[in-house]
This record gives sequence, structure tokens and C-alpha cells, in this order.
Amino acid sequence: MTATIDRSPATGTRRPLWLYVGLALTLVATVAPLLDLATTGLLAEHVRAAYPHWSAHDVSLDRNAIAIYLAVTSALGVPLWLLTIRAVRRCRRWGLVVGVVAFAAGILIALTNLSVGGEHYQVIVPYLFGTLTLLPCIAGVVGLVQAWRHRPTTRG
Repeated sequence: MTATIDRSPATGTRRPLWLYVGLALTLVATVAPLLDLATTGLLAEHVRAAYPHWSAHDVSLDRNAIAIYLAVTSALGVPLWLLTIRAVRRCRRWGLVVGVVAFAAGILIALTNLSVGGEHYQVIVPYLFGTLTLLPCIAGVVGLVQAWRHRPTTRG
């Protein structure tokens, strides 16, 4: 009788849970500013606090610009997450490179969102929404570390 040894990559690599969490958080960060336009109005309050003398029309224009910026920059991460997840699941080494580049871009955007101010703004993007753009980066770094630890030993 011959015993077989399962040498397939660890479950963390084949099913990159933290990468899926990052994708889900990116989707939340993409949808949140759009939902705010229709529901809570936190972005409008943020603009109104910075520019109390502005008309409702001007507040609406600035609020929409911030919401669209947040939605678009977050949405750009979705195809990168999908590409990274697919590559990691198929044990492709280039998937880690794509993941690292995507992480670097995501962290740069998130830190920009949390730090860049404007004429009357302490920060242009409210901290709640800036933090939402940072959360996928945290999941991404955990997922990339797990994928790196279980990376394939052959070229792919």
C-alpha cells in the first residue's frame, strides 16, 4: 500500500480569505459615499461646516465631487483585488507582485484621503470615509503576508 502526501499549498493560499475580506471592504468603501448622498448626508455636513456661507447648490457640487472621487478611487481597487485573488488561488508568483503594487497604491490613496486638507477644510475627505479607504489595505497586507508565506516554490 502506498501512502500519498498532499503537497498542495496551504488553505490560506488556495482560499485567500483575507484577500476576499479586502475585496469586500473595498466594495463597502466604494458604495458608502454613494449611499451617503442618498441617506445620511455626512459629506454635505462636512462641506457645510467648512463653507457655512455657501449656497445649497455649491455645497451639493462639492459634496458630489468628494463622493465621486471616493467611489472611483475605491472602485479602481476591485479589479486589482480580483486579479490578485485569481493569481494567488492559482499559485502564480506574479500575483504577489500585483498585490504589493496594488497595496502600495491603496495605502497611498488612503493616507492621502486621511491627510490632505483644503482652503477651509482640515481634511477634504471626512475621517470616516478616509478610514473606510484604509481598512482594505489592512486586510490586504494580512492577505499578502499569508500568500507570501505559502507562495509556490516553482515558477509560474
